[in-house]
Amino acid sequence: MGMCMTRIDRRGFLAGSTLLATLGAPAIVRAQAATIKIGEVNSYTAQPAFLKPYRQGWELAQDKVNAAGGVLGRKLETVFRDDGGKPEDAVRYAGDLIDSERVDVLAGGFLSNIGLALGDVANQRKRLYVASEPLTDALVWGKGNRYTFRLRPSTYMQAAMLVEEAAKLKATKWALVAPNYEYGQSANKWFKDLLKRARPDVEFVAEQYPALGKIDAGATIQALEAGKPDAIFNVTFGGDLTNFVRQGTTRGLFEGRQVVSMLTGEPEYLDPLGAEAPVGWIVTGYPFADLNTPEHVAFRDAYKAKYGEMPKLGSVVGYETVNAIASASAKAGATDNEKLVAAFEGLALKSVFGPVEFRAIDHQSTMGAFIGKIALKDGRGAMSEWSYRDGAKYLPDDAMVKSLRPAG
Repeated sequence: MGMCMTRIDRRGFLAGSTLLATLGAPAIVRAQAATIKIGEVNSYTAQPAFLKPYRQGWELAQDKVNAAGGVLGRKLETVFRDDGGKPEDAVRYAGDLIDSERVDVLAGGFLSNIGLALGDVANQRKRLYVASEPLTDALVWGKGNRYTFRLRPSTYMQAAMLVEEAAKLKATKWALVAPNYEYGQSANKWFKDLLKRARPDVEFVAEQYPALGKIDAGATIQALEAGKPDAIFNVTFGGDLTNFVRQGTTRGLFEGRQVVSMLTGEPEYLDPLGAEAPVGWIVTGYPFADLNTPEHVAFRDAYKAKYGEMPKLGSVVGYETVNAIASASAKAGATDNEKLVAAFEGLALKSVFGPVEFRAIDHQSTMGAFIGKIALKDGRGAMSEWSYRDGAKYLPDDAMVKSLRPAG
Protein backbone atom coordinates (compact mmCIF):
# COMPACT_ATOMS: atom_id res chain seq x y z
CA MET A 1 0.00 0.00 0.00
CA GLY A 2 2.81 2.42 0.91
CA MET A 3 4.25 2.19 -2.60
CA CYS A 4 0.97 3.05 -4.29
CA MET A 5 0.39 5.98 -1.97
CA THR A 6 3.87 7.33 -2.58
CA ARG A 7 3.44 7.18 -6.34
CA ILE A 8 -0.08 8.61 -6.40
CA ASP A 9 0.91 11.43 -4.08
CA ARG A 10 3.93 12.21 -6.21
CA ARG A 11 1.95 12.22 -9.44
CA GLY A 12 -0.68 14.46 -7.88
CA PHE A 13 2.02 16.71 -6.54
CA LEU A 14 3.77 16.97 -9.89
CA ALA A 15 0.47 17.76 -11.59
CA GLY A 16 -0.04 20.58 -9.09
CA SER A 17 3.52 21.68 -9.70
CA THR A 18 2.88 22.01 -13.42
CA LEU A 19 -0.09 24.26 -12.69
CA LEU A 20 1.99 26.41 -10.34
CA ALA A 21 4.75 26.68 -12.93
CA THR A 22 2.31 28.13 -15.43
CA LEU A 23 1.38 30.69 -12.79
CA GLY A 24 4.95 31.91 -12.68
CA ALA A 25 6.60 30.22 -9.65
CA PRO A 26 8.99 27.73 -11.29
CA ALA A 27 11.87 28.12 -8.79
CA ILE A 28 9.64 27.32 -5.81
CA VAL A 29 8.18 24.32 -7.61
CA ARG A 30 11.55 22.88 -8.51
CA ALA A 31 12.76 23.18 -4.92
CA GLN A 32 9.68 21.42 -3.59
CA ALA A 33 9.61 18.65 -6.19
CA ALA A 34 13.25 17.59 -5.85
CA THR A 35 13.13 14.69 -3.41
CA ILE A 36 16.09 12.40 -2.75
CA LYS A 37 14.74 9.28 -4.40
CA ILE A 38 15.64 5.77 -3.26
CA GLY A 39 14.78 2.69 -5.32
CA GLU A 40 14.29 -0.27 -2.97
CA VAL A 41 14.08 -3.86 -4.28
CA ASN A 42 13.20 -6.73 -1.94
CA SER A 43 11.55 -10.15 -1.63
CA TYR A 44 8.50 -8.91 0.27
CA THR A 45 6.08 -11.70 -0.68
CA ALA A 46 8.76 -14.43 -0.49
CA GLN A 47 10.24 -13.49 2.93
CA PRO A 48 7.51 -11.62 4.85
CA ALA A 49 8.68 -12.62 8.37
CA PHE A 50 11.77 -10.43 8.00
CA LEU A 51 10.67 -7.93 5.38
CA LYS A 52 7.40 -6.69 6.88
CA PRO A 53 9.25 -5.38 9.98
CA TYR A 54 12.08 -4.22 7.70
CA ARG A 55 9.65 -2.08 5.68
CA GLN A 56 8.20 -0.68 8.92
CA GLY A 57 11.67 0.21 10.25
CA TRP A 58 12.48 1.80 6.88
CA GLU A 59 9.36 3.99 6.94
CA LEU A 60 9.94 4.96 10.60
CA ALA A 61 13.41 6.28 9.72
CA GLN A 62 12.22 8.01 6.55
CA ASP A 63 9.40 9.75 8.45
CA LYS A 64 11.86 10.84 11.14
CA VAL A 65 14.34 12.28 8.61
CA ASN A 66 11.56 14.06 6.72
CA ALA A 67 9.96 15.46 9.89
CA ALA A 68 13.33 17.03 10.71
CA GLY A 69 13.41 18.79 7.32
CA GLY A 70 14.92 16.05 5.18
CA VAL A 71 18.50 16.09 3.91
CA LEU A 72 20.02 19.05 2.05
CA GLY A 73 16.57 20.64 2.32
CA ARG A 74 15.04 17.74 0.39
CA LYS A 75 12.64 15.04 1.60
CA LEU A 76 13.46 11.34 1.21
CA GLU A 77 11.14 9.35 -1.06
CA THR A 78 11.27 5.60 -1.60
CA VAL A 79 9.91 3.64 -4.56
CA PHE A 80 9.52 0.00 -3.43
CA ARG A 81 9.61 -3.05 -5.71
CA ASP A 82 8.87 -6.69 -4.80
CA ASP A 83 11.13 -9.19 -6.62
CA GLY A 84 9.24 -12.20 -5.21
CA GLY A 85 12.55 -13.95 -4.46
CA LYS A 86 13.57 -14.04 -8.15
CA PRO A 87 16.96 -12.56 -9.15
CA GLU A 88 15.81 -11.93 -12.75
CA ASP A 89 12.89 -9.81 -11.48
CA ALA A 90 15.19 -7.90 -9.13
CA VAL A 91 17.49 -7.05 -12.05
CA ARG A 92 14.55 -5.91 -14.19
CA TYR A 93 13.17 -3.71 -11.41
CA ALA A 94 16.59 -2.22 -10.71
CA GLY A 95 16.89 -1.19 -14.37
CA ASP A 96 13.42 0.32 -14.29
CA LEU A 97 14.18 2.25 -11.10
CA ILE A 98 17.34 3.71 -12.64
CA ASP A 99 15.91 4.47 -16.09
CA SER A 100 12.24 5.30 -15.52
CA GLU A 101 12.10 6.42 -11.89
CA ARG A 102 15.48 8.20 -12.01
CA VAL A 103 16.34 7.13 -8.47
CA ASP A 104 19.42 8.59 -6.79
CA VAL A 105 20.27 5.37 -4.92
CA LEU A 106 19.50 1.65 -5.22
CA ALA A 107 18.97 -0.26 -1.97
CA GLY A 108 17.58 -3.45 -0.47
CA GLY A 109 18.03 -7.15 -1.13
CA PHE A 110 17.38 -10.01 1.30
CA LEU A 111 18.50 -13.26 -0.35
CA SER A 112 22.21 -13.49 -1.14
CA ASN A 113 21.73 -14.50 -4.79
CA ILE A 114 19.54 -11.42 -5.30
CA GLY A 115 22.04 -9.19 -3.51
CA LEU A 116 24.75 -10.39 -5.92
CA ALA A 117 22.47 -9.76 -8.90
CA LEU A 118 21.79 -6.19 -7.70
CA GLY A 119 25.50 -5.67 -7.01
CA ASP A 120 26.20 -6.66 -10.61
CA VAL A 121 23.64 -4.12 -11.87
CA ALA A 122 25.29 -1.46 -9.67
CA ASN A 123 28.69 -2.26 -11.14
CA GLN A 124 27.48 -2.29 -14.76
CA ARG A 125 25.42 0.87 -14.39
CA LYS A 126 27.94 2.60 -12.10
CA ARG A 127 25.16 3.33 -9.59
CA LEU A 128 25.37 3.28 -5.79
CA TYR A 129 23.73 0.18 -4.25
CA VAL A 130 23.29 -0.08 -0.49
CA ALA A 131 22.70 -3.75 0.33
CA SER A 132 20.80 -3.91 3.58
CA GLU A 133 20.44 -7.62 4.34
CA PRO A 134 22.17 -10.07 1.91
CA LEU A 135 24.84 -11.83 3.98
CA THR A 136 27.10 -13.45 1.36
CA ASP A 137 30.77 -12.49 1.60
CA ALA A 138 31.04 -12.37 -2.19
CA LEU A 139 29.04 -9.12 -2.16
CA VAL A 140 31.99 -7.20 -0.71
CA TRP A 141 34.86 -9.60 -1.47
CA GLY A 142 34.91 -11.99 -4.46
CA LYS A 143 32.35 -9.98 -6.44
CA GLY A 144 32.77 -6.67 -4.63
CA ASN A 145 32.83 -3.45 -6.62
CA ARG A 146 33.16 0.29 -6.22
CA TYR A 147 29.40 0.90 -6.13
CA THR A 148 28.20 -1.76 -3.65
CA PHE A 149 28.11 -1.34 0.15
CA ARG A 150 26.63 -3.69 2.77
CA LEU A 151 25.11 -2.97 6.19
CA ARG A 152 24.56 -6.34 7.91
CA PRO A 153 27.44 -8.41 9.35
CA SER A 154 28.38 -10.99 6.70
CA THR A 155 28.43 -14.77 6.89
CA TYR A 156 32.18 -14.58 7.62
CA MET A 157 31.63 -12.20 10.53
CA GLN A 158 28.76 -14.16 12.07
CA ALA A 159 30.58 -17.47 11.54
CA ALA A 160 33.66 -15.99 13.27
CA MET A 161 31.54 -14.90 16.24
CA LEU A 162 29.97 -18.36 16.54
CA VAL A 163 33.32 -20.15 16.10
CA GLU A 164 34.60 -18.24 19.11
CA GLU A 165 31.95 -20.09 21.16
CA ALA A 166 32.08 -23.39 19.24
CA ALA A 167 35.83 -23.68 19.88
CA LYS A 168 35.18 -23.71 23.66
CA LEU A 169 32.97 -26.82 23.40
CA LYS A 170 34.39 -30.30 23.95
CA ALA A 171 32.86 -31.51 20.69
CA THR A 172 35.26 -32.77 18.02
CA LYS A 173 32.84 -34.31 15.50
CA TRP A 174 30.62 -31.74 13.77
CA ALA A 175 27.71 -32.04 11.37
CA LEU A 176 26.52 -29.08 9.29
CA VAL A 177 23.18 -28.19 7.72
CA ALA A 178 22.54 -25.15 5.50
CA PRO A 179 20.21 -24.11 2.66
CA ASN A 180 21.65 -24.95 -0.76
CA TYR A 181 22.42 -21.49 -2.12
CA GLU A 182 25.07 -18.79 -1.77
CA TYR A 183 24.40 -17.82 1.87
CA GLY A 184 24.31 -21.39 3.20
CA GLN A 185 27.39 -22.52 1.30
CA SER A 186 29.33 -19.43 2.37
CA ALA A 187 28.35 -19.82 6.05
CA ASN A 188 29.42 -23.47 6.14
CA LYS A 189 32.67 -22.77 4.31
CA TRP A 190 33.76 -20.13 6.82
CA PHE A 191 32.55 -22.03 9.89
CA LYS A 192 34.62 -25.06 8.83
CA ASP A 193 37.66 -22.98 7.91
CA LEU A 194 37.67 -20.83 11.05
CA LEU A 195 36.84 -23.67 13.48
CA LYS A 196 39.61 -25.84 12.01
CA ARG A 197 42.06 -22.97 12.56
CA ALA A 198 40.91 -22.53 16.17
CA ARG A 199 40.64 -26.28 16.86
CA PRO A 200 42.77 -28.47 14.57
CA ASP A 201 41.37 -31.58 16.32
CA VAL A 202 37.82 -31.19 14.95
CA GLU A 203 36.44 -33.16 12.01
CA PHE A 204 33.30 -32.69 9.93
CA VAL A 205 31.34 -35.94 9.71
CA ALA A 206 28.21 -34.91 7.80
CA GLU A 207 26.99 -32.00 5.65
CA GLN A 208 23.47 -31.47 4.40
CA TYR A 209 22.28 -28.82 1.90
CA PRO A 210 18.46 -28.92 1.63
CA ALA A 211 16.78 -26.72 -1.00
CA LEU A 212 15.81 -23.30 0.36
CA GLY A 213 12.21 -23.34 1.59
CA LYS A 214 11.84 -27.04 0.70
CA ILE A 215 13.67 -28.95 3.42
CA ASP A 216 12.91 -32.67 3.71
CA ALA A 217 13.51 -32.57 7.45
CA GLY A 218 13.21 -36.33 7.98
CA ALA A 219 15.83 -37.24 5.36
CA THR A 220 18.11 -34.38 6.45
CA ILE A 221 17.99 -35.44 10.11
CA GLN A 222 18.63 -39.09 9.19
CA ALA A 223 21.73 -38.10 7.21
CA LEU A 224 23.06 -35.92 10.05
CA GLU A 225 22.39 -38.65 12.63
CA ALA A 226 24.27 -41.19 10.48
CA GLY A 227 27.45 -39.14 10.93
CA LYS A 228 27.25 -39.62 14.72
CA PRO A 229 28.27 -36.00 15.44
CA ASP A 230 28.98 -34.50 18.89
CA ALA A 231 27.66 -31.12 17.74
CA ILE A 232 25.73 -29.51 14.90
CA PHE A 233 26.13 -26.20 13.06
CA ASN A 234 22.78 -25.03 11.65
CA VAL A 235 22.22 -22.29 9.07
CA THR A 236 18.57 -22.97 8.13
CA PHE A 237 16.05 -20.20 8.82
CA GLY A 238 12.36 -19.41 8.36
CA GLY A 239 10.02 -22.33 7.64
CA ASP A 240 13.01 -24.66 7.10
CA LEU A 241 14.24 -23.94 10.63
CA THR A 242 10.78 -24.57 12.15
CA ASN A 243 10.56 -27.96 10.39
CA PHE A 244 14.14 -28.87 11.30
CA VAL A 245 13.66 -28.02 15.00
CA ARG A 246 10.31 -29.85 15.30
CA GLN A 247 11.44 -32.99 13.48
CA GLY A 248 14.86 -32.97 15.12
CA THR A 249 13.33 -32.69 18.59
CA THR A 250 10.81 -35.47 17.85
CA ARG A 251 13.55 -37.77 16.52
CA GLY A 252 16.02 -37.00 19.33
CA LEU A 253 18.67 -35.46 17.06
CA PHE A 254 19.56 -32.76 19.58
CA GLU A 255 19.71 -34.97 22.70
CA GLY A 256 23.18 -34.85 24.22
CA ARG A 257 24.42 -32.69 21.35
CA GLN A 258 25.32 -29.05 21.32
CA VAL A 259 23.95 -26.91 18.49
CA VAL A 260 25.49 -23.68 17.21
CA SER A 261 23.10 -21.82 14.93
CA MET A 262 23.19 -18.74 12.73
CA LEU A 263 20.21 -16.31 12.84
CA THR A 264 18.06 -18.51 15.13
CA GLY A 265 17.98 -15.88 17.91
CA GLU A 266 16.35 -13.36 15.58
CA PRO A 267 12.72 -12.89 16.70
CA GLU A 268 11.57 -13.36 13.07
CA TYR A 269 12.59 -17.04 13.31
CA LEU A 270 12.41 -17.68 17.05
CA ASP A 271 8.84 -16.41 17.61
CA PRO A 272 7.14 -18.97 15.30
CA LEU A 273 8.65 -21.80 17.39
CA GLY A 274 6.83 -20.66 20.55
CA ALA A 275 7.35 -23.14 23.39
CA GLU A 276 9.21 -25.47 20.98
CA ALA A 277 12.20 -23.08 20.88
CA PRO A 278 15.38 -25.20 21.19
CA VAL A 279 16.71 -24.38 24.66
CA GLY A 280 20.50 -24.17 24.99
CA TRP A 281 21.35 -23.55 21.34
CA ILE A 282 24.15 -21.01 20.87
CA VAL A 283 22.86 -18.45 18.38
CA THR A 284 23.21 -15.07 16.73
CA GLY A 285 20.11 -12.92 17.18
CA TYR A 286 18.54 -9.82 18.69
CA PRO A 287 17.50 -9.50 22.37
CA PHE A 288 15.05 -6.70 21.58
CA ALA A 289 13.25 -6.72 24.95
CA ASP A 290 16.40 -6.61 27.09
CA LEU A 291 18.68 -4.24 25.19
CA ASN A 292 18.37 -1.05 27.20
CA THR A 293 20.99 1.35 25.83
CA PRO A 294 19.57 4.88 25.37
CA GLU A 295 19.81 4.63 21.56
CA HIS A 296 17.96 1.32 21.44
CA VAL A 297 15.29 2.32 23.96
CA ALA A 298 14.51 5.46 21.91
CA PHE A 299 14.22 3.37 18.74
CA ARG A 300 12.14 0.64 20.40
CA ASP A 301 9.75 3.16 21.96
CA ALA A 302 9.27 5.03 18.66
CA TYR A 303 8.70 1.77 16.78
CA LYS A 304 6.21 0.50 19.35
CA ALA A 305 4.36 3.82 19.35
CA LYS A 306 4.01 3.76 15.55
CA TYR A 307 3.23 0.08 14.97
CA GLY A 308 1.90 -1.23 18.29
CA GLU A 309 4.46 -4.05 18.43
CA MET A 310 8.07 -4.68 19.37
CA PRO A 311 10.74 -4.37 16.66
CA LYS A 312 12.36 -7.37 15.03
CA LEU A 313 15.86 -7.50 13.59
CA GLY A 314 14.49 -6.58 10.17
CA SER A 315 13.12 -3.39 11.73
CA VAL A 316 16.64 -2.33 12.75
CA VAL A 317 18.09 -3.21 9.33
CA GLY A 318 15.48 -1.15 7.46
CA TYR A 319 15.84 1.75 9.90
CA GLU A 320 19.63 1.90 9.68
CA THR A 321 19.73 1.51 5.88
CA VAL A 322 17.72 4.73 5.56
CA ASN A 323 19.88 6.46 8.18
CA ALA A 324 23.04 5.43 6.30
CA ILE A 325 21.70 6.82 3.00
CA ALA A 326 20.62 10.07 4.70
CA SER A 327 24.01 10.44 6.44
CA ALA A 328 25.95 9.78 3.23
CA SER A 329 23.83 12.34 1.35
CA ALA A 330 24.51 14.95 4.05
CA LYS A 331 28.22 14.13 4.04
CA ALA A 332 28.40 14.31 0.23
CA GLY A 333 26.48 17.59 0.17
CA ALA A 334 24.80 16.36 -3.02
CA THR A 335 23.15 13.33 -4.61
CA ASP A 336 25.74 13.12 -7.39
CA ASN A 337 26.45 9.39 -7.66
CA GLU A 338 30.25 9.52 -7.44
CA LYS A 339 30.09 11.93 -4.49
CA LEU A 340 27.68 9.56 -2.70
CA VAL A 341 30.01 6.60 -3.28
CA ALA A 342 32.95 8.60 -1.90
CA ALA A 343 30.83 9.65 1.10
CA PHE A 344 29.96 6.01 1.91
CA GLU A 345 33.64 5.05 2.08
CA GLY A 346 34.52 5.47 5.76
CA LEU A 347 31.00 6.71 6.63
CA ALA A 348 30.50 6.63 10.42
CA LEU A 349 27.04 6.22 11.96
CA LYS A 350 25.61 6.07 15.46
CA SER A 351 23.30 3.07 15.04
CA VAL A 352 20.83 1.67 17.57
CA PHE A 353 23.44 -1.06 18.22
CA GLY A 354 26.33 1.40 18.64
CA PRO A 355 28.94 3.00 16.36
CA VAL A 356 29.14 1.60 12.82
CA GLU A 357 31.53 2.42 9.98
CA PHE A 358 31.44 1.43 6.30
CA ARG A 359 35.05 0.38 5.66
CA ALA A 360 36.74 2.00 2.69
CA ILE A 361 38.73 -1.15 1.88
CA ASP A 362 35.76 -3.45 1.17
CA HIS A 363 32.55 -1.41 1.77
CA GLN A 364 31.52 -3.74 4.61
CA SER A 365 29.94 -2.07 7.61
CA THR A 366 31.21 -2.90 11.10
CA MET A 367 27.69 -3.47 12.49
CA GLY A 368 27.94 -6.37 14.92
CA ALA A 369 25.61 -9.09 16.15
CA PHE A 370 24.41 -10.48 19.45
CA ILE A 371 25.54 -13.93 20.56
CA GLY A 372 23.68 -15.80 23.28
CA LYS A 373 21.78 -18.95 24.19
CA ILE A 374 18.13 -19.74 23.64
CA ALA A 375 16.03 -19.97 26.79
CA LEU A 376 12.29 -20.19 27.40
CA LYS A 377 10.75 -17.07 28.88
CA ASP A 378 6.98 -16.93 29.49
CA GLY A 379 6.54 -19.98 27.28
CA ARG A 380 8.46 -18.56 24.30
CA GLY A 381 11.99 -18.54 23.04
CA ALA A 382 14.26 -15.65 24.03
CA MET A 383 17.99 -14.94 24.06
CA SER A 384 19.81 -15.32 27.38
CA GLU A 385 23.45 -14.84 28.44
CA TRP A 386 23.84 -12.59 25.41
CA SER A 387 26.52 -10.08 24.52
CA TYR A 388 27.08 -7.75 21.59
CA ARG A 389 30.07 -8.52 19.36
CA ASP A 390 31.45 -5.50 17.53
CA GLY A 391 31.72 -6.42 13.85
CA ALA A 392 35.05 -4.58 13.47
CA LYS A 393 36.72 -7.26 15.62
CA TYR A 394 35.52 -10.11 13.40
CA LEU A 395 36.78 -8.96 10.03
CA PRO A 396 39.97 -10.23 8.39
CA ASP A 397 43.03 -8.01 8.03
CA ASP A 398 43.56 -5.77 5.02
CA ALA A 399 45.98 -8.19 3.33
CA MET A 400 43.37 -10.98 3.35
CA VAL A 401 40.65 -8.61 2.13
CA LYS A 402 42.86 -7.49 -0.78
CA SER A 403 43.49 -11.13 -1.72
CA LEU A 404 39.73 -11.83 -1.71
CA ARG A 405 38.52 -8.69 -3.47
CA PRO A 406 39.05 -7.98 -7.21
CA ALA A 407 41.39 -5.13 -8.02
CA GLY A 408 39.97 -1.83 -9.22
